[in-house]
Amino acid sequence: MSARARTVVQLSVTAALLSLAVATPASADQGGGTAVPLRVATYNIHAGTGSDGVFDLDRQAAVLRALDADVIGLQEVDVHWGARSQGLDTAEELGRRLGMRVSFAPIYSLDPVEAGGPRREYGVAVLSRFPVRSATNHEITRLSTQDRNPAPAPAPGFGEVTLKVRGVPVQVFVTHLDYRSDPAVRVAQVADTRRIMARERAELPGARQVLLGDFNAEPSAPELRPLWAEVRDAGTGTGGTYPAAAPVKRIDYVAVGKGVRVRGASVPEEAVASDHRPVVADVSRLRRTGRS
Repeated sequence: MSARARTVVQLSVTAALLSLAVATPASADQGGGTAVPLRVATYNIHAGTGSDGVFDLDRQAAVLRALDADVIGLQEVDVHWGARSQGLDTAEELGRRLGMRVSFAPIYSLDPVEAGGPRREYGVAVLSRFPVRSATNHEITRLSTQDRNPAPAPAPGFGEVTLKVRGVPVQVFVTHLDYRSDPAVRVAQVADTRRIMARERAELPGARQVLLGDFNAEPSAPELRPLWAEVRDAGTGTGGTYPAAAPVKRIDYVAVGKGVRVRGASVPEEAVASDHRPVVADVSRLRRTGRS
């Protein structure tokens, strides 16, 4: 299997979750549109391991369940990667525990250790209460951690899913930007992100966009400045997200594009299940009523 997008859509979604996804009423919103509510979240799951060094997907599933989000972006997701995550497909396992659809976008897709085994993959994922209409694994500039002498080059792992939420098309992107102190790769990644989101927006006029991820940079970082010209940081004013036990910086984000309003956001005080804290935001997409 190649490193292109792999979407695992779980058919055993409970009737309760489906009714929740459809039953939330739309409400009138100032500005000439109808507000279509959505709760979104992002969480770097550290391959299933908590800040205490213990691998525990049940614990992470409990954290995610408590967020009660319709759409969740995950980073540092192992799929049959190895012993650190017990060889599990952590994206599918969390989706099964939560009763949500899963779309996984690998950054790395390596040959199995033993012939006939599953590929060893690592990347980002989207969990969704809504059906995934399409999924794409975009390439952005990366400096590989799997090469001995890496050079910046296009590589996959910038995931996108298109959902239709009560008649409104929503493009959800999930990303994990470079962690190094030198911001050069992040500068390139931000440029790639802006280009890809603009292209996808042009291909689906009227779609609303949400960007979820671990940016490995604080909001005021110069390399993120061009991004804030395109999307709004929903978590402005919330607490730090890393390290989870005692956060000193905010590097995890829910960001929204034009036509999406932020109702509120928070960083739950979860200090153990991962080395990051999650971010959750209530937003609304405006249905057009002549203009948006």
